[in-house]
Amino acid sequence: MEFNKLRQIKMRHLSAFVETVRCGSLKAASERIFLTQPAISKTLKDLESILGVSLMHRDRGGIELTREGAVFRQFAEQCLAALGHGLASLDALSSGAASPLHIGALPSVAADLLPDVILRFAELSPPTPVTVEDGHIGGLVDRLRSGKLDLLVGRMGRPETMEGLSFTQLYSENVVFAVATDHPMARATSLDALNECRILYPPKGAAIRPLVDRFLIAHGIGDWSNRIETVSGAFGRAMTLGPAQAIWIISRGVVARDIAAGRMTSLPINTSAMAGPVGILARSEEDPTPTIRLFRQALLEATRSAVSRRASDRYGEFVSEDDRRC
Repeated sequence: MEFNKLRQIKMRHLSAFVETVRCGSLKAASERIFLTQPAISKTLKDLESILGVSLMHRDRGGIELTREGAVFRQFAEQCLAALGHGLASLDALSSGAASPLHIGALPSVAADLLPDVILRFAELSPPTPVTVEDGHIGGLVDRLRSGKLDLLVGRMGRPETMEGLSFTQLYSENVVFAVATDHPMARATSLDALNECRILYPPKGAAIRPLVDRFLIAHGIGDWSNRIETVSGAFGRAMTLGPAQAIWIISRGVVARDIAAGRMTSLPINTSAMAGPVGILARSEEDPTPTIRLFRQALLEATRSAVSRRASDRYGEFVSEDDRRC
C-alpha cells in the first residue's frame, strides 16, 4: 500500500506542501513557486487524497498543520533536502569542484571550539569550501531541517524541537557569570551582591535561557530590572570589558578565550546546575556524506584535544560518538 502511495507522490506535491507551510499561506507560496493559488490548492488536495489524511486547515488567516501534517512535514523537507544535496553533488562532479559544506553553530561553539575544527577539517578535506553560521538555536534548527545547513553544533534543544533530528554529544558545557578581571564584584560569591550591577541576560529563544531562569528562581532571584537581553558576542564583550562593567551570563565557550587571556574571569558562584550537553545535530533519516563524515571526525578530534589541553571545567568529560546518541 505504501509503495503505491510513493508512486503517486510527485515533486510538485512535496514542493507545494513544504512551501505553503514555510510561507504560512497559499498566496505567499504561489509567489515563491510561480503557481496560481488555485493550482497550489488543487495540488495539496491531491496530496491529501493520496495520503488519505488531512494535512492542514486553510482559511483567510493562513494555514494550520494537523497532527498528521506536522509529522509529514519533517519527511517532506528531508526528501527535498536530500534531493537538493544529490543535485549539488552531481554539479560538483561535472565541474570538478568540491561540494560546499554548510555548518551551523551556537555562539559558544563558534567562538571557541569551531576555529580548531575548521583547521583540522581543512587538512582532511582541503578542497571543500565551508560556510559557518551562528545564531540562536531555533533559527538554526529550522535551517537544518530545511537542508540549508548540513550539520548543527550546539546544545540539545527542547524535546519538541528535536523531532526528526539526531544528537551526538561531544561534551558538557557550563554557564558562567563573566566579568572583567578588574571588576569590583570579581570575587562575589552571592547573587544578592549583584543587585546593583548591569546584567547581560540570554534572551527568549536562546538555548541557555530556560537553564538560567530556573537557576535564578531556585536562588530566590525573580528578576533584575537592570538587565539587558542579548545574544551578540561583540556587544557582550564591549559591555563587559568597557566602562559599563556589565556582568555577562553566558555559556563558558563564548568567553573561554577571554578568560584564558586574562581579560575576563568567572564569578566564584557554583553554576554546575546550568551545565548542559553540547553536540552534533543532524537530520536523523539522512545518511551522512563522506564530507560530513570527515567534518564529524574533525569535531571529535578537536574536542578530544581541547579536553586534554584544558582539563579543568571548560568542557567537562568528553563523550565519544559511539557512547552517546539520542
